[in-house]
Amino acid sequence: MWTAYLDWGLADFSGYIAADELYDGPFCVLSLVDNRTCKRLLYQVLDHDPDHRDITAFFHRFRMALRLRGLKLRGVTTDGSPLYPEPLRAVFGDVPHQVCEFHILKELTQALLRAVAKVRKALAERTSPAKRGRPATPAARRAARQRQRLQDKIAGLFAHRHLFVQRDLTPAERRTLHKVTRGLPQLRLLRDLMEEVYRLFDRRCRTDTALAKLAKLRQRVGRFKQVGKVLDKLRSPNLDKALTFLDDKLLPSTSNAVERGNRRHRKMQKTIYRARTQEHIHNRIALDMLRDSQKDDRADTMKTLRRAREAAG
Repeated sequence: MWTAYLDWGLADFSGYIAADELYDGPFCVLSLVDNRTCKRLLYQVLDHDPDHRDITAFFHRFRMALRLRGLKLRGVTTDGSPLYPEPLRAVFGDVPHQVCEFHILKELTQALLRAVAKVRKALAERTSPAKRGRPATPAARRAARQRQRLQDKIAGLFAHRHLFVQRDLTPAERRTLHKVTRGLPQLRLLRDLMEEVYRLFDRRCRTDTALAKLAKLRQRVGRFKQVGKVLDKLRSPNLDKALTFLDDKLLPSTSNAVERGNRRHRKMQKTIYRARTQEHIHNRIALDMLRDSQKDDRADTMKTLRRAREAAG
């Protein structure tokens, strides 16, 4: 049955795969999915955390399946885990390795939002405690107005924090962002930084051009200490690998195909089974893959039944 399933899964193999690992208590599920047809091609349930030897053996199994059918791998998409680069080079050589764009942007946006929260905390520390009662003297009234302005500034930064990481802004949203960042040039720098990062992933650009833009961006923000952890994320080599897809129009930029299967597995954990043993997890995934292989026949059966009912009616 496994050979028949592989024949079905690799019949329209696109040449591009997505690989990921899913942790389920003490177990780990290694998955490999066609990144364009979204068919799960291979999986393995481990009773320990994977290392390079496990990943290498997993890729060797897939390479053997490709060789038996005369197929060739054209590209691999993974997350930023250090588990994959070395085994990929050992098994598939110099095949293009794309790091998921979504995971990289997620790390950058989280770091940027933490920087915005740090600014809010610094503003809150500048707020002097208010005394009870209505301020009676001019100095007390000035202090009350200043305290209210700081509180409004903090509330505005919190309410509109999504504008710092949103990909596209309308003119009204840009005016709002300009208002809440008045007097905070480091936050405007962070927004400009995110816009430059988003431009790197434009498919109209080539990888070499995007890498050159990234080098200039790193040089530009290197002198700003206020950027903090965001600059550390920009220096990550995973960001360079996330631009590999620009030279191949068919190479997906994300690993959403395998992540979709992981989400479906999490849903099954909640609604279908609770006793999690290695055998149960293995059987559940195998059953899910068998259902996938039969979905075309089920669709044809449903169409036939529908036509029969319409003809009888």
